[in-house]
Amino acid sequence: MLDRERILVRVDSLEGYLRDLRQLVPESFEEYLDVRTRRACERLLQLAIESVTDVCALLVAGLRLGLPNHESDVFTALGDANVLSSPVVEILRQMRGMRNILIHDYLDVDNQLVYQVLSSQLNDFDAFVGEVVQSVGRP
Repeated sequence: MLDRERILVRVDSLEGYLRDLRQLVPESFEEYLDVRTRRACERLLQLAIESVTDVCALLVAGLRLGLPNHESDVFTALGDANVLSSPVVEILRQMRGMRNILIHDYLDVDNQLVYQVLSSQLNDFDAFVGEVVQSVGRP
């Protein structure tokens, strides 16, 4: 059974992280390089991506789409079940890759790439939220 309330709580958290990110991301890359700004943005981006993954896992479990072998399999399962569109599934795979870089390869993070994502791709999260809300509804 789909746990709509838990899903929507995670969506609300995601929207909060995105709101904070939109307020925090500076106008220029040079401003972004300030260590406090950069680290805060990286952490909020990581939390946003984790929220996406949590929502997807709740959807897969609630819709009984099987047990995924890998974390990215939840995206595929939701695409195959037509819960998420193919473009959003591909975006989620890329987000997951970014999360892995932020977590595991933090010494080699490409600041320019992260800034580019923050300054021009946050709307990808909105596309995800829109498709999730369409699937589960919102009060």
